[in-house]
Amino acid sequence: MPRGVATPEPRQHLFAAVERVIVGEGPSRLTSRAVTREAGVATGLLFTHFTNFDDFLVGYAVDRSFQLASAVAGLTARAGTATVTENLSEIGQVLPPITLVTMTRLMAYRPGITADVEAVLGPGNAGLQPVERAIAGYLAAEQQLGRVPASADPEALALVVTGVLHHLALTDGTGPLAAGRLHRAIAALTDGFPTVAQ
Repeated sequence: MPRGVATPEPRQHLFAAVERVIVGEGPSRLTSRAVTREAGVATGLLFTHFTNFDDFLVGYAVDRSFQLASAVAGLTARAGTATVTENLSEIGQVLPPITLVTMTRLMAYRPGITADVEAVLGPGNAGLQPVERAIAGYLAAEQQLGRVPASADPEALALVVTGVLHHLALTDGTGPLAAGRLHRAIAALTDGFPTVAQ
C-alpha cells in the first residue's frame, strides 16, 4: 500500500496478514516485519495500535477466538434437524478455514497465548475451546431428543470432533481434502446414531 494512503480498519488488515503469513510460511516465520510486509504497510502501523508484537498476537487471538465462538453459536439450535452427522460436518464449513488453521498453528507454536486470551475472554474461551463446548452442548441436546444414544458421553465426543478439527488444521490446512476427511471421521463416529428424533 503506498505511503500516505489510509488503511481501512488497520487492525483487521494486519490480522488478515497474520493469517496469510502463517498459512503460507508457517508460524516460525512470523515477525512484525513479515506481517507488515504481507499487509503492504509500514512497520510503524502495527506499533501504532499495539504495544509490542506479543500484544498484537494476543489481540489477533482474542479477535479470532471470538470469531470462532460466534461461528458455532447456533449449533445447539440445529438439534433435531438434518442428521447429527450432517450437522457436525457442517462445522467445517461455518468455521473460517484460514482462521481455524492460523489459530491452531499459532497456539500450538506459542502455547502461552492461551492464557493471555483467557485473561481477556475468560477461562475456556481461547481458540477451539468454545467450539468444543458448543459441540458438547449440541450433542447433549440431540441426546435429549434420542438422536444420540443415552450411553454416549457428549463431552468426550465433542473432544474427539475438536481433536479431528485440530489435526486437520495442522496437517491439511485449508486444502480441499479437509472437508471430506472431516465428514468421514464424523460419519464413523456417529455410525448407528438414530436419524430422527425419538
